[in-house]
Amino acid sequence: MLVTLEGLDGSGKTTVWDSLQETYPDAVFTREPTDDSWYGEAVSRSIADDDADPLAELFLYTADHADHLSRVIEPALERGDLVISDRYSDSRFAYQGATLAADERLGDRLADPLQYVVDVHDRFSIQPDLTIYLDLDPETAAERAGATNKFEHAEYLAAVRDNYERLVERDPDRFVRVDASQEPAAVLDRVEHVLASAIESDEYSSH
Repeated sequence: MLVTLEGLDGSGKTTVWDSLQETYPDAVFTREPTDDSWYGEAVSRSIADDDADPLAELFLYTADHADHLSRVIEPALERGDLVISDRYSDSRFAYQGATLAADERLGDRLADPLQYVVDVHDRFSIQPDLTIYLDLDPETAAERAGATNKFEHAEYLAAVRDNYERLVERDPDRFVRVDASQEPAAVLDRVEHVLASAIESDEYSSH
């Protein structure tokens, strides 16, 4: 079972991801962009570069995703493991979709930047079984994140949130929205409840 945690920077995904490791010690915990490959290193360098070309950056993320699938995700799923990823392809759709839309050169060429990014992944990616979306307004997200890089500013995050809303609307059965403006303990409690219910349902349906 592949479970992904999604949301704006500052929504508390990584805190939840860390906490879940105590509850599910046998699960495979991973993240995107990866932090243990040269693909992920290239993405990190691009994030730090305010002048990085948005299309080139998209394909760096996509290469990292492809490597992550073949090296981590697919083997774990074949073993029957529970996989929990801090960010996954939906982050790319939402974030890089917003980045391409904001680029005057590319925005005029792409009728729907988000759909373009989705289409790039369509033939090779694996769709999650469950995506927990930690929903937070962009102003609070930017304040929490500290605006330490180009992706953490409220105006940009507002466009990202709009893209997430489109994704949730397209696939309401996969996404579960969690109010990330709550206290961290309440957010974690809700996520644990959602995840436990999904695992129980998956185990029941497999018998």
